[in-house]
Amino acid sequence: MRKDVRILLVGESKVGKTSLIMSLVSEEFPHVVPYRAEEITIPADVTPERVPTHIVDYSEAEQTDEQLFQEISKANVICIVYSVNNKKSIEKVTSHWIPLIIENTDKDSRVPLILVGNKSDLVEHSSMETILPIMNQYSEIETCVECSAKNLKNISELFYYAQKAVLHPTGPLYCPERKDMKLLCVKALTRIFKVSDLDNDGILNDIELNFFQRTCFNTPLEPQALEDVKNVVRKNLSDGVCDNGLSLKGFLFLHTLFIQRGRHETTWTVLRRFGYDDDLELNQDYLFPPLKVPLDCTTELNHNAYLFLQSVFDKHDKDRDCALSPEELRDLFDVFPYMPWGPDVSNTVCTNDNGWITYQGYLSQWTLTTYLDVQRCLEYLGYLGYSIVAEQESQASGITVTRDKKIDLQKKQTQRGVFRCNVFGDVGSGKSGFLQAFLGRNLTRQKTIREEHRSYYAISTTYVYGQEKYLLLHEVFPDFDYLSDADMACDIVCLLYDVSNPYSFEYCAKVFKQYFMDTKTPCMMIAAKSDLPEIKQMYGCSPLEFCRKHKMPPPQSFTCDTAAAPNKDIYTKLTTMAMYPHARLRCMCTCNRCTFCLCQNFLNSELLQTVRAKLYAVVLRRHVTQADLKSSTFWLRASVGATVFALLGLTMYRVLLKSR
Repeated sequence: MRKDVRILLVGESKVGKTSLIMSLVSEEFPHVVPYRAEEITIPADVTPERVPTHIVDYSEAEQTDEQLFQEISKANVICIVYSVNNKKSIEKVTSHWIPLIIENTDKDSRVPLILVGNKSDLVEHSSMETILPIMNQYSEIETCVECSAKNLKNISELFYYAQKAVLHPTGPLYCPERKDMKLLCVKALTRIFKVSDLDNDGILNDIELNFFQRTCFNTPLEPQALEDVKNVVRKNLSDGVCDNGLSLKGFLFLHTLFIQRGRHETTWTVLRRFGYDDDLELNQDYLFPPLKVPLDCTTELNHNAYLFLQSVFDKHDKDRDCALSPEELRDLFDVFPYMPWGPDVSNTVCTNDNGWITYQGYLSQWTLTTYLDVQRCLEYLGYLGYSIVAEQESQASGITVTRDKKIDLQKKQTQRGVFRCNVFGDVGSGKSGFLQAFLGRNLTRQKTIREEHRSYYAISTTYVYGQEKYLLLHEVFPDFDYLSDADMACDIVCLLYDVSNPYSFEYCAKVFKQYFMDTKTPCMMIAAKSDLPEIKQMYGCSPLEFCRKHKMPPPQSFTCDTAAAPNKDIYTKLTTMAMYPHARLRCMCTCNRCTFCLCQNFLNSELLQTVRAKLYAVVLRRHVTQADLKSSTFWLRASVGATVFALLGLTMYRVLLKSR
């Protein structure tokens, strides 16, 4: 909504412009009228729309043409005043004033006009028959009001209509010639209908209509009022109501009716609630709410955002196969002005055998967008109506900004759910295959990917000690001489070489020494194409010796040339190292089946954490009295507790030692 409204009154001399302003302010007809009234500001609390209103008068006797042109350019709405008993002043409306205003206003910014017939107390007839053809000729004219400054007839209504013409203009919504809504208005209302259709059945049922009513007008519809609305649509449109719900045609008809009956403020209230501005474009403040992301922090979707996205997926997965077909995907993004996901997305996330994006792949792509470009994510959530459907203040409430990575390293723990792994390797070393294998695609399936649909990202979920985390793989272009900040910023580095190429490892060694040797970023060496015969690398030392020298885990063998989906253990190891960069993980097992993993899961379990917290509370916070210290029962309990802890610790140590 606008912060204020500026109304300019123009017209021939002695038609009563100044009298209208003075009658509004004093609520009585002035007997002494100056040539021109000073600019008047009406406070927001006394106007119907709660917006400050400035009323500006024009006098040909006191002002020059230049001053008039300046006032026209500053005005939000212009009232052209004529006298109903003066034919010459009516003729001047079309011969002088409307052309003058159009000539001195920007063509792109349409200024609404209101025709004001003053001195209606002096005639018994109406001037509407003369004015109606003028209104039909010029689309800029919002309405015509006949009034009288002398007996105060329609004075307050005049300025209310002027204010309304600015705040709720008819022009962007309705075409008088066709007697129908304009295309942009239909498009906006269609999106609003689809966002409000929570079950995607093409009908707004009573629950959805009440939710829509409460969202836009902060009050539900009474059952009888709801039935009356549907009856009005039924009488005028045969397919406006289906299965006792409002169809899209019925929804559009209802708003056409509002506009035709002069209640276009109702339509504007709906449009503005769903983020539209005066030009029926989605407002930038709506699409991009403020969100501060400090340096070294990342962005992730929170629980509420994931729940909303799950509901959107379920809404459009009509065949319930946990995947979105191309038709279902187009239907989902029908509320967008463009298709946001290209063919490369199918090679970035998990798909089914048909190449359709699965439920997991769908959430993964949203997670990727949030991590890499949070502003785009906010925009996408805005198109889907997140703030309206989830009843949140804005899309920003669905985003979590993680804490600084340095704090995670200091505290040796992290709450983040997304970890980035940058994959480095020479040309032909198998980086793309490594990314696609993470999505469950073996070499045979990878060969079907078209070059123009290739993706340099892959994202999916892994489990680290029972916790689900997202691992984001990024293939870095092999330009050794230049690495950008984005290439360097990651949670773990993956150095990948081809075991069958004797010169492949040298690139990895150089990248590590130049860019990562003196950083705290954990690194892992991957021996790719391990199904091929291994050839000695033409480097000063073997990959194993290099890893030992630089205190890295030994090279991990990997191949995607398998009959079934490639093994994913390596990706769990990468995620584990990214989660615990401070720890030297000598045991790289993450199978969740062996003794080591079972013990780790037990140590990280909520049950053990709760027991430990309660024991700390008892030991550290309990007030020990002198009587306790003299009591043999107290010391017996303390001894038993200490013994149990010692035995449990010794047992855990032996189990871990044996598994190693």
